[in-house]
Formats: sequence, structure tokens, C-alpha cells
Amino acid sequence: MSFRWQCGLLLVASLWPACAAAQDAYPSRPVRLLVGVAPGSTADVSLRILAQKFSQSLGGQFVVENRTGAGTSLAAQMVVQAPKDGYTLMYGGSANTVNATLSPNLTFDFAKDLAPVARIAAVPNILVVHPSLGVTSVPQLIALAKSKPGEIFYASSGVGTSPHLSAELFNLMAGVKLSHVPYQGSSQGINDVLAGRVPVMFAPASTALPHVRSGALIGLASTHALRIKALPDLPTLSEAALPGYETGVWNGLLAPTGTPRPAIERIAKAANEALQSEDFLKALDANGIIPFPGTPDEMADFIRSEIEKWGKVVVAAGMLKR
Repeated sequence: MSFRWQCGLLLVASLWPACAAAQDAYPSRPVRLLVGVAPGSTADVSLRILAQKFSQSLGGQFVVENRTGAGTSLAAQMVVQAPKDGYTLMYGGSANTVNATLSPNLTFDFAKDLAPVARIAAVPNILVVHPSLGVTSVPQLIALAKSKPGEIFYASSGVGTSPHLSAELFNLMAGVKLSHVPYQGSSQGINDVLAGRVPVMFAPASTALPHVRSGALIGLASTHALRIKALPDLPTLSEAALPGYETGVWNGLLAPTGTPRPAIERIAKAANEALQSEDFLKALDANGIIPFPGTPDEMADFIRSEIEKWGKVVVAAGMLKR
């Protein structure tokens, strides 16, 4: 063995304890968790629950930062430009996979410039109708919509949001035309549905649950692949009429592409441990949130499939921005 190789091996051997110690010390300073929604929203709630769990399991400080703007793309842009050291993460999700097609002028590629770390949570929408509409099942709604194309209106929390896209996917798969009435948020939309001014909405579960339980609105189906624990008798849309239908808000952690794999795997391990923790799962369930685990590689595949699915819906619905 040459003298140069011997020196190289000695150097690596001398540095290894320091490298291992640095990895074991993570996090040695506060970790920023950026989310592109306002405080109090469902994604914000689930992230803050996760941040507390991370602080307990990893022993560091995890700070949630709400960076709203451009339909969550502002937060994504900030993380893309952040140091690739594991100390700046994004809590991204379904809105970003929609924006990949809906906003073609983005300065970053969500699927390439952000590295998936771990899926965390999913929040289904519930297809609700006002009792005055006179339907109590999804097949009945589809039949009514086919008999009155464009005459039945649905509320959403805004263009490009999950309630909007859920309804457009419903239109596409059911072969109907429900007409869109966008609002500035879910609470404004659900209020008009409760008043009977707009008869239909794909409302976030956390928003719809109390009104379905009280009987003020009729829940026809949920949009997730799994039934909602809080409403076990409510079928999924896939079960009720449209096999393969699945939408809703999902969220997971991402890091700037190029972040060292050991850091990603450490965070992913902590996330998966949290998703097996009884107190964490109870906190999610209390807020109508479904645990949605997944490895970094599974999350990468899922993101690609979501971008492809929503790209087709955005184009079919004529939503593409110029």
C-alpha cells in the first residue's frame, strides 16, 4: 500500500468519530419547519403536533414557521433555496402537486428540487349536501346532476384547493357538470351550504364533521381510500359509486434536494416512530386527521403519481394558468 493511501486511510479514520458525533448530535440547533398555510389550518395543526413529538424524540427544538403565499409555493421556494443540512424542512403536500401544473411559471420543480422525507397525514374531504337538495346517496346525486347539467352548484375554499379539485375529479369520473362557486376559505363556503344557498360541497373532514353529526348537512361519502374513524358508516366515494376515486389533503416532510441521506433517514425514522405512537395518533384522530406513513422512496413515487393525476384534472377543468 502506498504512503498516500496510508495517509488517506488515517485521515478518514481520524475524522470518522467527529462525523459520527455530529450526526448523533442532530439537531444541535433549532430546525425550521416551514408550512405554506395559515396558523390554525389542519396542516398547521398536524405539523405542530409533529413538532412537539420531534422535540421529545430527538431532543432538539423544532420551530414551525407559517409562510403563506402563492398557494404554498412561497414556502417551497424558501426551502429549495435553504442550506442542504437538514435544518430547514418543508411541510408540503397536495397543494404543491396541483401547483406543479396549475402554476407553470414556478421557478422550481417540486418533484426534483425537494427531497421527500416522510409522509405524515391525510385529511379527507366529505361530500356533503344540504337536505333541501333531496338526495341521500352518491348515485342519487350523480343521477340528479346528469339530469341538470351545470345547474347544481358546489362551494369550495378557492380555485385550486383540495375541495375544488375533489369536485372537478368527481365531475370527470362521474361524467357530470357541477358548477363551481369559489370562496375565500372552507368556513365561508360551508356557511353558505348550511344556509342552503349552495347545495353541495367537498368540505374538509374537520369542517364537515360537526354539521354531519348534527344532521344540518347530509354526508354522502368521504374522499379518502379509507373510511373516517369518526364516521365509520360513511362510505368512501370509491365504495359508493366511483371505484378508484381518492382525493383529499395530504402532507409530508421534504428537504432541499442534496440534503445528506443520513439526515433524511434520521428524520424519517423519527416521523415513522411518531406515527406508531398512541398519543400522537390520538391527537391526529381528534382533529379528523388520518395517519399517512411512507418511506422517502414511497413518498417520491406518490408525489409523481399525484402530479400526473392532478395535471390531467387541471387541464380537463380548463384551470391552466397562462
